[in-house]
Amino acid sequence: MRAGNRGLGAAVVVAVPAWAAGLALAPYVSRLSRMAGGLLYVVGSLICHQQPERSFYLAGAQLPVCARCEGLYLGAALGVLAWAAYGRSRTRAWPRRHALALLTVAAVPTIVTVASALTGVGDPPNGWRFALALPLGLAGGLVVGAVVSEHLK
Repeated sequence: MRAGNRGLGAAVVVAVPAWAAGLALAPYVSRLSRMAGGLLYVVGSLICHQQPERSFYLAGAQLPVCARCEGLYLGAALGVLAWAAYGRSRTRAWPRRHALALLTVAAVPTIVTVASALTGVGDPPNGWRFALALPLGLAGGLVVGAVVSEHLK
């Protein structure tokens, strides 16, 4: 990794998990700072439908994003942290086609749940939406880590 990207890499390793934690703990963040909590909910409204029946609740308050988005963001945080811990020490580049294959395979569970809900076949409960979005978030986090550390070729 070039010296200029080290700062970006460090920022990503801090920002992605901080965002995921902020979303998961938003009701508590709101109690500590109405401004910070409000910002989480406003940004959440820009990136997620926030349907109450598709969202988790903590301390009696709806989280700023739905269960699926919560899984995507937690997975992304885990992926970025995993890349920071293990991936950046790679001595060889990660081929782009391998990253695309990983993203494609990891997207299948999320695609199945979205398609089943849209077609009326079945609408999985929030726990399933969350769990089946984790692989796509994890793969996305790994790819972001590889891009930032200049390992993706």
